[in-house]
Amino acid sequence: MVMKLTELILLLLITVTLRAAVASAGQDTDITTAPHSNCPKRCGNITIEFPFGIGHGCFRSAGFNLTCRDNTLPPRLFLGDTTIEVLQIDTNKGFLYIKPPTATLGIADIYSNASFDLENLPYSFNLETYYGWPMSNVWYVIGCSATAYLIDTTTNTIFDSCSTLCSPTVNLTTGGYCTMHLYNWKATNRTALGVQLVRLNQTDQLHSNMSASSITAVMYDSYRFSNEKQIPELLNKRGGLSATLAWYIEDDSRTTCAEAKKNTATYACSSNSSDCFDAFSSDEDEKNNKPGYMCRCSLSYYGNPYLAKGCHLETSFRSQPAKDCPTRCRNVTVPFPFGLKSGCYRGHDFALNCSGNGLLYQGIYKVKNISLDEALILLDTQDLDYEIYTDEAKPLINNIDQAAINLVIENKLCEDAKRDNTTYACVAKNSDCIDDKREFPGYHCICSHGFEGNPYIRGGCEDIDECRYAAVYCNNGICVNKPGSYDCFPKKKHFILLGIVISVTSGVGLLILCASYIILRRRWKKRQQKKMRQRYFKQNHGILLTRLISSGDDAPERTKIFSLEEIEKATHNFDKTRVLGGGGHGTVYKGILSDQRVVAIKKSKIAKKLEIDQFINEVVVLSQINHRHVVKLYGCCLETEVPLLVYEFISNGTLSDHLHVPDGKSILSWVDRLRIATEAAEALSYMHSAASICIFHRDVKSSNVLLDDHLSAKVSDFGASRLIPLDETRLVTNVQGTFGYLDPEYYQTSELTEKSDVYSFGVILLELLTGKKPIYSTEDEGTLSLPMYFFQALKENKLFDLVEDSVVKEATEEELMGVVGLIEMCLRLKGSERPTMKEVEIKLQGLMRRIERQKTKHVVAEEDNEEAKSLLSDSSYAFCQPVDGGNQSTSTRNYSMEKEIMLSYFPR
Repeated sequence: MVMKLTELILLLLITVTLRAAVASAGQDTDITTAPHSNCPKRCGNITIEFPFGIGHGCFRSAGFNLTCRDNTLPPRLFLGDTTIEVLQIDTNKGFLYIKPPTATLGIADIYSNASFDLENLPYSFNLETYYGWPMSNVWYVIGCSATAYLIDTTTNTIFDSCSTLCSPTVNLTTGGYCTMHLYNWKATNRTALGVQLVRLNQTDQLHSNMSASSITAVMYDSYRFSNEKQIPELLNKRGGLSATLAWYIEDDSRTTCAEAKKNTATYACSSNSSDCFDAFSSDEDEKNNKPGYMCRCSLSYYGNPYLAKGCHLETSFRSQPAKDCPTRCRNVTVPFPFGLKSGCYRGHDFALNCSGNGLLYQGIYKVKNISLDEALILLDTQDLDYEIYTDEAKPLINNIDQAAINLVIENKLCEDAKRDNTTYACVAKNSDCIDDKREFPGYHCICSHGFEGNPYIRGGCEDIDECRYAAVYCNNGICVNKPGSYDCFPKKKHFILLGIVISVTSGVGLLILCASYIILRRRWKKRQQKKMRQRYFKQNHGILLTRLISSGDDAPERTKIFSLEEIEKATHNFDKTRVLGGGGHGTVYKGILSDQRVVAIKKSKIAKKLEIDQFINEVVVLSQINHRHVVKLYGCCLETEVPLLVYEFISNGTLSDHLHVPDGKSILSWVDRLRIATEAAEALSYMHSAASICIFHRDVKSSNVLLDDHLSAKVSDFGASRLIPLDETRLVTNVQGTFGYLDPEYYQTSELTEKSDVYSFGVILLELLTGKKPIYSTEDEGTLSLPMYFFQALKENKLFDLVEDSVVKEATEEELMGVVGLIEMCLRLKGSERPTMKEVEIKLQGLMRRIERQKTKHVVAEEDNEEAKSLLSDSSYAFCQPVDGGNQSTSTRNYSMEKEIMLSYFPR
């Protein structure tokens, strides 16, 4: 059956390879730095721009040659001899717009692959961008009951996925689609991309009451087309969408900007107003770096940087503002190079908008102040819940309510900028150019020392008259101002003796002042630390947390709020040697309290209010739980900026560590696995129904089940858990969980129920049975979903091929089928058809009791056998066995009936 499945996958494999036949007629390796005058300029409605071209001497090098096919009306443009149709060439942004790549899965198919390989061509699906031009390729998947995966085929790793689940209320016309993004792609080159489409199993389709449909996945540029609801219509019309490729120059195996500039004969950035950027990371520690560089017109310029005179000044560029420019918006001063209307700002990157909400940057961010001296734009971010990025640099976050954006005039250093008198910004006399290397290389201007004003305007830097403050600058002496500086003269000569007396007196006084300062500073520092801890306590909702913890009858006896001194003493001031690891919500340290209890102290990674709420949630959840198989909370510390949790120390790692060992030989026996599953089920069942308030864990997985020295299970990590009122059974929340364990129904509806934990627990049972991870890879079949493969094996009667060898040896067929039946119920698509955690607990306890009875019977049978041998040795009588074998027949029949009952879980 495995061979048949492999053949089926091979038949369904769709390979769209872009590496073939781009360079026509002999793979031309010559480099053309400028096109011939008679080169074709258009193909149908498309303008052809260098470095691309049609015919020898019209394109730069292999990979940039195009083919114009005039057998259609209008003619169509293609990349080399491939079937990749070019829709537009944008040399200003460095983008090639093409017809979108597509992958399909037929109605009768269950599995298909499509690969898009640019590895040997100077193109990429997702390069770093410059000057704010985004690459926004998105994969849109439409169709019912399918899962799509984005795969880096170079490393065979999945970096994004999504699922489409249709129902009577959700179909192809009302939302039966999902999207995948490329921004999680961590590969250096981003050139080898695979798309895998997998139809959900027939059991899931039956539960969703929907028939199978064809599945289509298409990549398109979401920046150019943002209305997803119109995509199905455009797919039917076969037009209106486009994908984006970024290109780069790769003349040889060492082509970077630094290397390319050494050879002026072949350097591609021909325009004097162009900049060069390395296409890929230049970090020497990365072994997979790929050479290549890109050319862009400098800031304030636009056009084609690959031509000698291809970059032109923007029409909106102004070196000086007009005379009637407004300089204020409400209480904010607007200095040049910024402006509020055309003719008042340097270029479109410096345009601001004065509206009813105040002064706005890029139409979104509210400006509080513009500081030319510090080269910063201060933004008010109180109403924003996302990070801020600009064309030139990333922000420097000062606090939760304010962000500062670096002001960079051009992406050139001062030495290069001064060569272009047209665009050089530091035009004021007595101004200085400052190299700015905070993000991309660039520069900004300041007035020279002793001058103040606006360095971007001619005559903008004026002398500072220090003599207006003679008492400060000259100690009430005679002050004489001069351009950029000043001189001080004493009013009269002082006697030497008077100077000695004053010096001695001053020295003694200075010593007394220093001693007083040190003492006062220490006291002040202690008071400040105390105030800071009190502020952190309030900031971390200490009062609210104290009330929530004390709301339980016995919670105050079990939960304590520790002081910072106790925590620092327990961890040796958070020594790095005490770090145990990093969890989903923070770093964990090992500590020893004053009463010699060994504890684990979790330092939460909190940057936003949402994460503070999750921290409070975890404290409240743990304070409500008192169960032997749940990690026990000892208390917390709220006197630091980052709140801390103190809970019992579990020494033997996680269940995932013990199951997925490098050599594949887990030390966990079959009985250990069943017992661990039973204990974890008891903890979750307690949380669902027996605790003082109903708790849904929401992140059940094998790495959140800890094991102590006796391999006893402890459920942990409650940062994502939710408390549910007693009169409710479900809750609508933001989807949160771990890929591979996430309940499909919860993912689709965002409706959290106790059955969501049941599904995740079913995946853990499947891990215990098979020893495999929820998402794993094989040489024959690639990346697979463990639940999907389980149902496939169940359907094909190949279940025992999936079970781990050690489990097959230790467990009886009856035990295995009991666990398999439980897994099948837990993993059903509809939550209403899954058992409760209490039912799961009872079934597992029944299996454990059956195993214990079998062990007892085995021991008794061995004792009876030894006694029989003793009697035979002492007696001369021989006992005959019945010839008809009646007892054996009866036993066999009883086993067969039991086996049929277990197999009835799985209809053939």
